[in-house]
Amino acid sequence: MENSGVKMSWNDKNVLITGADGFVGSYLAEELLKHGANVYGLIQKGTGNLYSYNLTYHGIEDKIKLIKGDLTDITSLANALDKSEPDYLFHLAAQSFIPASFKNPLETQLINGIGTINLLDTIRIKEYNPKIVFAASSEEYGLVITSKEQYEKLKQNYGTIFQKPLQISELPIKETNPLRPMSPYAISKVYGDFLMRNYYNSFGMDTVVSRAFNHEGAGRGLMFVTSVITNQVAKLKSGHVNHIKIGNINSFKDWSHVKDIIKGYMKLAIDGKSGDVYNQGSMRTNSVLSYILLSLEKAGYNINLMETFNSAKKIAYPTEIDKTPIFGVKFEKTKIDKIMLLEGLEYTLKDKGIILHTDKGIVKIEFDPERFRPAEVPIMLSDTRKIQNIGFKTEYSLKNIINDQLNYFV
Repeated sequence: MENSGVKMSWNDKNVLITGADGFVGSYLAEELLKHGANVYGLIQKGTGNLYSYNLTYHGIEDKIKLIKGDLTDITSLANALDKSEPDYLFHLAAQSFIPASFKNPLETQLINGIGTINLLDTIRIKEYNPKIVFAASSEEYGLVITSKEQYEKLKQNYGTIFQKPLQISELPIKETNPLRPMSPYAISKVYGDFLMRNYYNSFGMDTVVSRAFNHEGAGRGLMFVTSVITNQVAKLKSGHVNHIKIGNINSFKDWSHVKDIIKGYMKLAIDGKSGDVYNQGSMRTNSVLSYILLSLEKAGYNINLMETFNSAKKIAYPTEIDKTPIFGVKFEKTKIDKIMLLEGLEYTLKDKGIILHTDKGIVKIEFDPERFRPAEVPIMLSDTRKIQNIGFKTEYSLKNIINDQLNYFV
């Protein structure tokens, strides 16, 4: 991917990745090794073989230099720095599962917040000077205002919306958008985001922040919604299940392929302006419902009609592709996405589920109340012109991501 600027002098550079055995870290480690880097991976003590499969899947378990440690243990961080002497450091390690952050907010803050300041302060005290790329999150933006009607509805739901929108709509999301985090995980990432910039301003540390929007691909953890969907679709096709069970399908996400995101990290390590913040995303937004429908289509189910369990909200050919601009951005979306975005169509627990009429018979999508979060982020759509301006381009489509995930589960 030469046009993204990842082909440069990584050869013999020392790179430390925190969370190198995770979903994203293993992709990044593999790519860096291809470019000749000496890759060190900080992996959590006591996890056993929990994440080692990621390294095996990428064929790098014997090529990466693993260092066991813990973000909450400064001594282990000092040891990792001494062993790796990093020219570049990618800080990916985190408690990243949003539902878990609601169940255990304190642990999330300890790992993601205190763990990040431990890492920064250890680097400062030890007087190392790597270029640090921090994996922040689009979840920091949280409650994004899309219309006056939505804003009024949100005020009724929440009472107070801080900060008040300076303009409506706030899409696509720029780096200057207000931060309204909606989960303990998102709050922990805001903390880490500001820490990076504070250590740049206060101590001259070479930091850059990547606010990556959702990124998926083969090997994504089974607890994340895209894997929940594609795993069930694979099982449906093989006859192991006879329906799909899911939570909120109304949420719109900006989904990128993990391979695009890790190459963006590498681009920021080289050309990202120190002390600055960059969005990474696809500049498209698609609903969880569309992810299900497109996954079914990729698995060979042609959908002619969808309706709720009570025979309401009927939509014919919901996966027809539409490319007309919405929010000033031209992107590929489904017919059902367009209706949900422009006409406010919404599916609730009262609907109980959706019946799909396909060329292979009826497929049912059942809503699971247990999968609904206490607070939801309604929509994400990135504005990535800032990282594009330093030469980065994405390569993968939504259907590419779905195909890779389905192949993984099959």
